Amino acid sequence: MTGAPDGGQPDARLAPFDALPAGAGRSATLAALGKALAGPDAGEGPRMARILFAGVLGLDLVQIIARPEAPLSGDERALLRAAAERCLAGEPPGRVLGRRAFWGMEFRLGPDTLEPRPDTETLVETALARLDLQKAGNPLQILDLGTGTGCILIALLSELPGAFGVGVDLAPGAAAIARDNALANGVGERSGFMAGDWTEAIATGLFDLVVSNPPYIESHALAGLDAGVRLHDPVLALDGGPDGLAPYRLLAPQAMRLLRPGGVAAFEVGAGQAADVAALMRVAGFAATQVAADLAGVMRVVSGVRP
Repeated sequence: MTGAPDGGQPDARLAPFDALPAGAGRSATLAALGKALAGPDAGEGPRMARILFAGVLGLDLVQIIARPEAPLSGDERALLRAAAERCLAGEPPGRVLGRRAFWGMEFRLGPDTLEPRPDTETLVETALARLDLQKAGNPLQILDLGTGTGCILIALLSELPGAFGVGVDLAPGAAAIARDNALANGVGERSGFMAGDWTEAIATGLFDLVVSNPPYIESHALAGLDAGVRLHDPVLALDGGPDGLAPYRLLAPQAMRLLRPGGVAAFEVGAGQAADVAALMRVAGFAATQVAADLAGVMRVVSGVRP
């Protein structure tokens, strides 16, 4: 295969892949695809190639190593090439595949959802750590505001088999995808999803845990985001207002209103926002506020307890 699938000019960056002979094996094809996708980070090309092999062909590294010489069909080569072209055009692998892994599970994406990212697992870890362990076996009630793919709520429900959760998102499309993801990951019967505004969707409630990964990018900074985010993630899920803190000014009092005494609120925050969000939570009445760092050392999650 030496030309672009649409008959246009082939992308020169795909030359290592296009140069493969017909019937090339899995291992050789993976290596060539890694070279084609290589960027400034030497490890990025091989990583993306493995993601595409797994997502497009259903072949993980173990299967490739077990049968390195097994040839790929022409159709498989064409599918890989088409996916690689989209990645080289700046589309993140998760968007190309339409799904992304999080907390050991797989989540379908849509135009109204963010891609789940490893940083957000810190929010799940913090929420679990701060819950009253004596209540962990009871039927806890969880609320996820701005649920997106539902990944946070679904991850929590997977760890708390006695819990029930509600996810709210302003975008109906996101709420529908979250519902599908809950069913696919085995927690559909213990969750419900709705489209609506944070301040109106849930009129009353007594939740044990309120979590959120809200928009927190400053409006003026959106234009400078990486193209993979700027062009493919929904602006509604990114824009946090002029200072990035507008959602937290709503979230803190809403969480206080909806939590039962002793309940926990945990919010993901952007770099440099933790102190300001902790202050907003204290003003709203939260006690025992804490900040947790992600694996990169960024203060990523702020949590507090309703007295």
